[in-house]
Amino acid sequence: MDNLCKLGETVWAIGASQGCRQTYDHHEQSQVASEMLTGGLLLPFQGYTDLWRTMRRAAHEGLNSSAARHYHAAQEKEATLIVQGMLKDSNNWDDELKRATSSMILGVIYDTPTIESCHDPKVAYVNDFVIRFVSAASPGAHYVEYFTWMKYLPSAIAKWKREALEWYRRDSIYLGKMYAEVQERIKQGEDINSFAATLIRDERQLGLDNTQSAWLAATIYAAGSETTSTVMAWFMLAMLAYPEVQRKAQEELDTVIGRGRMPTIADRDRLPYISACVREALRWRSLTPIGAPHQSVEDDWYDGYFIPKGTICIANQWAMNSDPDVYGPDADEFNPSRHLDEHGRLTCPFPDTHDGHVSYGFGRRICVGRHVANNGLFINMASLLWAATIMPTTDTQGKPVIPDTHDFVNNGLVLRPLPFKCNVKARFPEAEAIVAHTRELSQV
Repeated sequence: MDNLCKLGETVWAIGASQGCRQTYDHHEQSQVASEMLTGGLLLPFQGYTDLWRTMRRAAHEGLNSSAARHYHAAQEKEATLIVQGMLKDSNNWDDELKRATSSMILGVIYDTPTIESCHDPKVAYVNDFVIRFVSAASPGAHYVEYFTWMKYLPSAIAKWKREALEWYRRDSIYLGKMYAEVQERIKQGEDINSFAATLIRDERQLGLDNTQSAWLAATIYAAGSETTSTVMAWFMLAMLAYPEVQRKAQEELDTVIGRGRMPTIADRDRLPYISACVREALRWRSLTPIGAPHQSVEDDWYDGYFIPKGTICIANQWAMNSDPDVYGPDADEFNPSRHLDEHGRLTCPFPDTHDGHVSYGFGRRICVGRHVANNGLFINMASLLWAATIMPTTDTQGKPVIPDTHDFVNNGLVLRPLPFKCNVKARFPEAEAIVAHTRELSQV
């Protein structure tokens, strides 16, 4: 078993280093989650088909590093609102993160106005949508995944099938309506910078119909909102557990930005330590302990093990991100400096990783929204540490209460830290006024 676990930890890294990543780029499909609940239109659940290639190409067009620049203003605005919300009430820091990241992703995808509450109906619907397909894809959720002949049972006698198909119908209507609203705004002459708008303007070139485009837009939202807020939650915990990291990041911000304005995404190249914090937050606590199941498309060998065509391969991303042979004996510690060279410049010395971690996946199925996600994480962290200090609460004796950095809760999609309290206080007297002024400018 130990050898098999080790194989699971390393098969993807070895495949990448040997130049044979395509050997494992086919995704194993779920009968319920992929074929019935989402109609074969949810990108992460599709096999390596013509439709997958078309949707993947369309996603790349709207989310690549060049396209990501169109979303900087929306991301900077939400970062300012995060800081303002936390300074107003530290007790709601987690809800503020969830609200802001949902608002930001919806803005990027549909160019919607700022969402004022994490309980907004749009957020609630899409979050329920995510829970449905994640639950359906969980191992053991449905017998049909093991007895595939059951998919031919008529809906009248198969409640699970009837409900899945009904939800697909409802979701298609709802998601299609959100997409159609963007279409109508473009027809009215609005200049919209959003992912959905890109799909609409390039629909002939991209080759997707409205239903496929609507589901692709929803896929990007579903993949981005919960994951971004969770990375930020782990970052908040890291700032409590590693105050020296927080101080070093704030020193960099004071040196490069000063205290007269808030940072912007344009400052990223001059803030390597903050960028390293983004990489380390993604590495330190993997959002998902294991990667999505993949299926080998041809026979392969690894370290004496024969892997036949059709074998299901699951990467142990948690182990790979925490491997002391790669990251050193302090792999369990939050240490952004591991991503910097001796001159303090951002580097990537770790083999077979993207930006020093494997949290975005591998090969042709690497997260297509990673450029937008990295920008959002950067500006959230930079803005928060520029304006505020994140401090632990104290017990009855006045001693700091540092939460356990290994405790987490699994909500079915990602691993979040157990709920904890902290104090978010302005770093200097002018901070709150500058944040408020920056927000006013973003409304113009």
